[in-house]
Amino acid sequence: MCTVIVLRRPGHPWPLLLAANRDEMADRPWDPPGRHWPGRPGTRAGRDRLAGGTWLGLNDAGVVAGILNRRHSLGPAPGMASRGELPLRALDAADAQEAVANVRAAVAEAPYRPFNMVIADAAAGFWLRHTDDGVTEHFALPDNLGMVTAYDLNDPASPRAARFLPRFTAAPVPDPAAGDWTAWTDLLGSRDHAAWAGPDGALCVVRGDAFGTVSSSLVALPAPGGEAAPVFLFAPGRPGEAAYAPVTA
Repeated sequence: MCTVIVLRRPGHPWPLLLAANRDEMADRPWDPPGRHWPGRPGTRAGRDRLAGGTWLGLNDAGVVAGILNRRHSLGPAPGMASRGELPLRALDAADAQEAVANVRAAVAEAPYRPFNMVIADAAAGFWLRHTDDGVTEHFALPDNLGMVTAYDLNDPASPRAARFLPRFTAAPVPDPAAGDWTAWTDLLGSRDHAAWAGPDGALCVVRGDAFGTVSSSLVALPAPGGEAAPVFLFAPGRPGEAAYAPVTA
């Protein structure tokens, strides 16, 4: 499973902060975030080389979109479209509400395996749930801290959310203007987990097999009308081992 942590603060100079760890098969090839799609010049996102889509990206309009598998749905399936196309469809939009509409239209056009998504801009945020029965729902993100894993938003049934959501809530909030994300990146790199949950209950998954945390991203969106630009940082490996660096515009 992957993890997305999102903090919404309407009225703040930085109303949207987002952090994400990507968990994937280590041998699945990918490219770090960039402008990889000639038909989508306004999108910066990581690229999955196998299916051509992405797991998380940011567009020039200030929309961020990320996708996560729901439980027991890792990998492709015959007859199913690639879920990596959905963030790209979202990032074709000018704002978060349009992005949600784009994703819902895509799901109506083709079958997809279960997924969660987080879509946000500086003014609004949403999480989407697409389940085994083909039902797609979207919900407004609350004006506080939220965590999405392979379960629902802030779901106490998720061992990862149960263990780490209180820690993120208690941690100092990052300061994007100063470049200080230390409290969050320390948590993103944590391999701590409940014994009963196993390594998958950690934020940084290290299992000893071919699956685990392969990269990490940080995004901060400034309030409209100011001089600050969006922040997009990427670590091309496990947080705590690989350094975060800006994704150039």
